[in-house]
Amino acid sequence: MIPITYFIIGATVLVSLKGFNDPYFFEKYKFNVGAVKQGQQFRLFTSGFLHADFFHLFFNMFSFWSFAPILLANFDNRNIFLIYFGSMVLGSLFMYYFHKEEPYYSAIGASGAVSGIIYSAVIMEPNIQMLVFFIPMPGYVFAVLYLAYSIFGMKGRFDNIGHTAHFGGALGGLVLTLALKPELLSQNPIFIIIMAIPVLVLFLLVKLKKI
Repeated sequence: MIPITYFIIGATVLVSLKGFNDPYFFEKYKFNVGAVKQGQQFRLFTSGFLHADFFHLFFNMFSFWSFAPILLANFDNRNIFLIYFGSMVLGSLFMYYFHKEEPYYSAIGASGAVSGIIYSAVIMEPNIQMLVFFIPMPGYVFAVLYLAYSIFGMKGRFDNIGHTAHFGGALGGLVLTLALKPELLSQNPIFIIIMAIPVLVLFLLVKLKKI
C-alpha cells in the first residue's frame, strides 16, 4: 500500500502551485474569517493546501516528510489521515476563535497539520535526531523551535501565514496521538507534560493579547 504521506505531499504541492499562478483560486480557498462566517467552512480545510511562496511550501513539506516515517511505523494510513487533517482543522478553528472579530483576517498553510505531525512523532519517539540546515538536534527541540517561530510570526503579522494554527495543530497532534496510543501517557508522562507547556503558554499569550 502506498503511504498516505505521498498523497498528502503531492496534493499539497499541486494545489499550492495552482494558487501561486491563479489569484482567483488562491482567494477562493484561503482561510478568511468573514467568508467562514458567511458559511464557507470549507476554507478551514482548503487553506491547508495553499502556501505563501515556495519557501513556505518547502519548509512545511520538508518538516512533514522528516517526521512522517515515525507515524508510518506506528499507525496505518487511516490514523495518519486522522492526525494530519484533524490537526489541520483544529488549527483553523483556533485561528477562527482568536480572530473572529477580524472579518478581513486571512491565512494559508499546512502549518497546523504539520505541527500536529511533529508533536505526534516527538511524543512517540522523544529521542529522534533531526538534521536541520546541517545542524543536528533532538526532535523535541525542533518542535519547540517550530512553535517559537509562530510567536515571531504572530507578533509581526508580516505575512499571510496561519501562525495561530501552529499551536492549535500541535494540540491536535498531541491529543489525537494519545487517544490512539493511550499507553504513551504511562510510558513517559513527564515528557508529555513538558511538550504540552509551550502549547499552553502560546494559548495564554494569545488569549491575554500579549502577542
